Parts: sequence; C-alpha cells; structure tokens
Amino acid sequence: MLRNFFRRRHGDEDVMPDMVDDGSMEGDSTGLEALTALKQFEKMHRLDPNLPLDELDEVETALNSANIEKGTEIDQILAEDNSPYPEVRASVRNYDVEMPVNTIRAWTIGMLLCTIGSAVNMLLSLRSPSISLSTLAIQLIAYPIGLGWDLIFPDRVFTVFGIKFNLKPGPFNFKEHVIIVVMSNAAYGGGALYATDVILAQEIWYKQSFGWAWQILFGISTLCTGYGLAGLARRFLVWPAAMIWPADLVNCTLFYTLHDHSPSDPARTNGWSISRYRWFLIVMGGSFAWYWVPGYLFQGLSWMCWITWIWPENVIVNQLFGGQSGYGLFPLTLDWSIISGYLLSPLASPFHAIVNVVGGVTFFFVIVSLGIQYSNTWYSAYLPVQESHSYDNTGKRYDVLRILNQNLHFDEAKYHAYSPLYLPTQFALSYGLSFAAVAAIIVHVGLYHGKDIWNQWKLARHQEDDVHMRLMKKYRDAEDWWYIILFAIMLGMSFAVVCAWDTSFPWWAFIICILIPVVWTIPIGIIQAITNIQLGLNVLTEYVIGYMLPGRPLVMMMFKNYGYLVMSQALYFVQDLKLGHYMKVPPRVMFWSQLIASVWSAIVQIAVMNWALGAIPDICTDGQANQFDCPSAKVFFTASVIWGAIGPARMFSGKALYSSLQWFWLVGAIAPVISWFFVRRYPRSLWRYVNFPLVFGGSGWIPPATVYIYYCWGIVGTVFNFFIRRRKTGWWLQYNYLTSAALDVGLLLSTLVIFFSLTLSHTKAPEWFGNTVAGSTMDTTARAVQKHVQPGEIFGPHEWP
Repeated sequence: MLRNFFRRRHGDEDVMPDMVDDGSMEGDSTGLEALTALKQFEKMHRLDPNLPLDELDEVETALNSANIEKGTEIDQILAEDNSPYPEVRASVRNYDVEMPVNTIRAWTIGMLLCTIGSAVNMLLSLRSPSISLSTLAIQLIAYPIGLGWDLIFPDRVFTVFGIKFNLKPGPFNFKEHVIIVVMSNAAYGGGALYATDVILAQEIWYKQSFGWAWQILFGISTLCTGYGLAGLARRFLVWPAAMIWPADLVNCTLFYTLHDHSPSDPARTNGWSISRYRWFLIVMGGSFAWYWVPGYLFQGLSWMCWITWIWPENVIVNQLFGGQSGYGLFPLTLDWSIISGYLLSPLASPFHAIVNVVGGVTFFFVIVSLGIQYSNTWYSAYLPVQESHSYDNTGKRYDVLRILNQNLHFDEAKYHAYSPLYLPTQFALSYGLSFAAVAAIIVHVGLYHGKDIWNQWKLARHQEDDVHMRLMKKYRDAEDWWYIILFAIMLGMSFAVVCAWDTSFPWWAFIICILIPVVWTIPIGIIQAITNIQLGLNVLTEYVIGYMLPGRPLVMMMFKNYGYLVMSQALYFVQDLKLGHYMKVPPRVMFWSQLIASVWSAIVQIAVMNWALGAIPDICTDGQANQFDCPSAKVFFTASVIWGAIGPARMFSGKALYSSLQWFWLVGAIAPVISWFFVRRYPRSLWRYVNFPLVFGGSGWIPPATVYIYYCWGIVGTVFNFFIRRRKTGWWLQYNYLTSAALDVGLLLSTLVIFFSLTLSHTKAPEWFGNTVAGSTMDTTARAVQKHVQPGEIFGPHEWP
C-alpha cells in the first residue's frame, strides 16, 4: 500500500490486451477495453448528481447491448476527448498550450499584490465596517498590470553573473495570471489571517503577550499546516474528474475571457454573438453602476421587506416578514451583495445543491423554528427570532465581563449571580444542525464515496485519467514527500507554539486538535468539490475543547484556530490546485508559489497588526475615533468566554436548557443511511440528489446570515441554474459563469470606491424615505420580541447549571 502511495505519477503502466478463453489475443481488444472502461465509468458515476442523466442513459444502453462500436464512441467522448461534465467542457479547454509560467514577471506582480493585499486586508479587518480585497479583484487588477509590464520591459535575454533571464518572455499569458491569483488566494483568500484574532484577543482583553516570534510561528503554522494536508489529499480532491470545484470554473472562464477576445458562435449560444470579453465588461460596468443605488442612494432596495415598512411596530409582522431578525417570508432584493454576501454567487452552485440547502433552511429555520418560537420553548418569546448575539434573563445582550474576575478569568459565583446564556431560536437551532452536519458528513461520504476513496488510495496516481489529468502528466509533479516534509515541519512548529510558551495548551490536546482536520478535510472537500458549499468545523472545535479543557479561553481560541482553520486553509489550497490542474500550470510552480506567498503573507499581516497596535490610538476600544474597534477580534473574545469559560457542558448537557440539541448527532448519523437505502433502490429517482450534509450544514452561515438571504440566494440560483440552463443551455454554458464573475467584480469595485471615498470620509447617505424606512422597523433594530420583563424581574429558572 505504501508503495502505491509513493508511486511516481509518471511511471509506465503495463497494459495487457484482453484474451479470449483459448489464450489468444482478442481481435477487438480496443473495443472491449472501451466497454470495460465504460463499465468502470458507469460504476463510479452511477450516483453522481452533476452528471446529466441522458449521458448516463447512453452509457447504460451501450453496456446493456454490448455494442462495442457505440461503447468506444461514448468512451472517447466522455472520458478521452473531454470532461463528462457540460459545465467543465464549457469552461475549461481540453488541450494545453506551451507558454512561460515560472517567470520574473509572474513572481514580481504576484508578490507585489500579495504584499499589498495582505497589508490592506489586515488593516481594514481592524475597522468597522470592514471590507476586504478578494481574489476576483486581484484577478482583474493583475491583468492591466501584466499588460503594462509588457509595454515597459523589452523581450530580451539578459545575463548577470552568468545567469540568463528575460523580463518579457513573450506576451503576458493566462498561466502567469493564474500564478499571480493563486499567490493572493493562498495568502488571504479567506480574508485577514485568522490567527490575528487570537493574538488581538490575547493582548487587548487578556493582557497577555508572547512576542513577535510566537506570533509569526503561530501565523505561519496555521496557514501552512493546511497546505501539507492539501497536497496529500489531491489524489482524492484534485485528480478525479468528478471533483469539479464549481468556483474554479468561474475563475477559468474569467481567465480565458480576459486573454481571448474572440466572438461567440451564435449557433452554440442561442443566437448570441457578443464576445465573452465584451459581455463581461458590460455586466461588470452595470453591476458597478447599479450598486450605488442600493449601497448608497436607496438602501431600502437591499432589504425590501416592504410589509414591515407598512407596519414597522407590529411584532408578528416584523417577525414573519422581517429579513434581518425575522423569518423573511417575502424575500425580495435588488442588491447583489445580499444575494452573494455569505454563500457567494448562486450562479456557481449546482441546482441540486441549492435545493438541498434551501430545503434544509425551510424545514428547520422556518417550520421547526416557528413551532419553537411561538410555543415559547427555550423562553424564545423573550428573544428575537434571529440574532447573532446571546442574551441574559432580562432580555438584554449577555455581558460576558460580568462573569469574569479581575484577571478576566471565569468566576462561577458571578455567573450564578448574573444569568445563564440564552440564544435566539435560530441561533440555538444552528448549533443542533452543526452537530448533525458533522455526523452526516462522515456517514454520507463513507456510504457514497468510501469505495472510491479506497480505490484511489490503492491506485495512487494510476487511477483512471480524464483528459485534464493526462495533459498534466507531461509536467513534473510536486512529489508526495514534499508535502509530507512540509506537514511534518509545520507540526513541529505548531508543537513549539503550544508547548514552548506558557499557553496552558497540553501537547496531547494538540494531537486531538490536529486529528480533526486530518479526519474531516477529505470528506468536507468532497462535498465542496461537488456542490460548491463548504461546511465548517468551527462549532465542532469549540464543542470538543469546551468539554475537554473547560475554563481555558486562550486554549479554546488556539484549538479552534488549528482545528478549524487548518481544514479551511487546506481546502483553499486544494481549490487552487484544481485551478492549476484545469489551467495546465506545472504542479511544482504551484507548490512554491502557494507556499512562499503564504509564509510571506503571514509575516506581513503580523507586522501590520503590530504596527496598528502601536500607532493607532485607542485601537480595539468602543468609540474609537476612526472605528478601529476590532469587530472580528471582539467576537472571537466573546466566543472564547462563552465556549472556553462557560463551556458547552453548561449549555448542552444534563439539565441544561439546550440539552435536547444533542439528539441532532444521532439524526445526522441516521439520515444519510436512509437516503443511501432509497438511492440504491431507486437510483434514477430524486433521491440521487439528496445530500443530508448540505441539508444540515448548508445553513451554517445562520447567523449572521438570515433566512431572507438564503431565500434570495436560492431564487436567483434557481432562475439561472434550473430555468435558464434548461431552456437556454447554449447561453448558460457560454455566459453563466462569466456573468457570475462580472457581477462579483462590479460589486467589489463599487464597494471599494464607496468605502474609500464616502465611508472613510464619514459622508452620510442622503436622508430620505428610501434610506430611513428600512432602518427604523422592529425587524432592523431586533426589537420584534413578543414578551418583555418588567424592571427588576427575570425570565427563566432561578437556578441553572
């Protein structure tokens, strides 16, 4: 087995032709091989929700009739000539073009944008409201910079100390462009460095500092440990054709569009002849211009809960139809930032994923939640339906400082003198669904993909190739031992971080911590690669450390950082590896560009954070003059008190108010077994599209996202990925992903302009009905509460665990 794992990808394979019973060579060996390959293809993709059923029908017809000629033709089309997935065929070229990649131009532009983006994102993450540069913005910004480079530098070979180099080895190309974007995504694809929230909470509120060395090691190890896991997981998450990674298709489409301005073929696009480049510019310009309306001039168009505008002080109306703290039962918005703000663009998510997510939201966060809310279960009548804050037994926001002593340590006597923790209905349900999702992921992937994972492990790099894998084999691979050594180095660095300083983090607890991403990275990655929805481990890490080491807030923050972020960062790296796979970028160039950018970004962000702590007066305090109040770090600190000090045992165990949520672990484990039973019995029924990890975990952004946001996201996704895809398939294949990228880029550029020109200058939006009505309802101010306590009174029990 180990030989298989370390087997070189480029080794020659012995392929013996089929033989008939008498031992002679089969005359039609090629046709029989095609049927054998087709049979294996059908076995692997029988329950694949992304493979069109008509393609699967053709495969089964050829196999049932044993038609060698038909089987050879289908195998050639589906597996050898191109991807079996229409969206991949439309977005990714099935051929490779030789062009320079590992160039001075790519590295210079990439590292420059990596440095600037890391510094800007880190600084702006300390401010409220916050904003960040995304990799789509970098993808767009890098293009004119690359073209400008070509205008400045000559196409000439220089020799310095015997070393030859060319500053312009041909025109700026899309493979160099990919390297630049990959650097930025590895550095800050998920926003500012997650470890800085731990460091800020530690220094600002817990008054503890371990110095620069600890901070840099902490930042680098949390980023790059995930890279080691990503490399080892690529045989499961990158190489198989079924791992399509829909978000990468958006990036691929944009890369080709920027570097190829050829017109479209009307015969293939439902009559549209406009080039994709021109369409991108038009949609991006429209998105940029339009966002000024809901983003500044008429903000009521973002949350168009017009029924609450009519009855702004009616509790029930605001609970049922309010979009920000209610059920949002009349979802309507003209703001792309609402539609794509949390779940990203719905145009990139397959329709079956959208149905699973919206179905789960409807059942749990509307139907079940309505029953809980209006039966006053969990004393929910005293709380808003949906809010990302916790409350005390007077209906006010929970003040964590009232349960801490002078050293900011948990004081049990103060806790019992103050109040237990109360959660709004949907907030509480989100914890139960997180429990169910964690269990469902393992069971679902084991049942649906377990055999494939085992076969891919045994076959190593000799698993069946699609056209993209075969094209990539001409490049030297980044060997497995590279990733193993990197993972080992990062583990050693992490052990130094938790053990060499007085963190109170036991070494054995860190081993348990790192096992969480090791176990869950591949299952969660498979779900994301198929559905474009990433399920998180943040609640699981908080839950485990809260039971394992209660009363240690700093340990809780570090445990969550390593346990959750390592997995999340690993999947960012995997997604980029798939992007390089699609764009035919040499794997070794990908390895070094991602690694160097990650290490450098961690150093830059730690440096900027420390500069800000010393240079900005009253930073991370309420009322800071320029709003540098560290909103993310403040939330992290509050979570450290709730989970690290109060702990999950007081919330979910024994006689705790929310102990019934523990049953969701069992629900999550059983549900995939039920769907597996039915899909095996009825493989062509709707059961093939049921994905219980998405049903339970797709709503993971609630809160702070709301049902209203999910519904708006689902409606737009359904329009594009169901109705338009079915009725205008040619248009959808040519323009859908490009439209998604254009809407996102236009929104981002508009947001940046508004932020830097108006928000930072404290220029207020126009005062008129369109900007004031949406912000004055009970829904917007989270006042839609059915019951209130009188001064001096409390609700709930007088004794609590």
